[in-house]
Amino acid sequence: MSEKIPPIGTLTDRVQLRRRDSVAEPEGGHARVFVPLGTVWARVRSLTGRQGSNADGRMVAISHSVVVRFRTDLRPGDRIVYRGRDLDVVSAADMNGRRAYLSCACSETQVTG
Repeated sequence: MSEKIPPIGTLTDRVQLRRRDSVAEPEGGHARVFVPLGTVWARVRSLTGRQGSNADGRMVAISHSVVVRFRTDLRPGDRIVYRGRDLDVVSAADMNGRRAYLSCACSETQVTG
């Protein structure tokens, strides 16, 4: 990822980190749930958006860049909740190899009608 190291004080967005898990349902089968990992400070930036269609209507796919302090427990498939919006982690990488910041590429899909 070609992001610059964020200046001190720019991690000003409060986000919740969640991990995907599956739980057994009483009727049989499994349900996918997201279990909270914690709440951290981050820098969230919208990058691109594109419009498309799915089976029941139109949708918008938005990509985001999320930078948090380095951690080893955040990986693709996890979710970042930012202002009530679900951002799915597509990739997570150490920004400069010094284990100071983690840069996450995220995607958000919204159905528009």
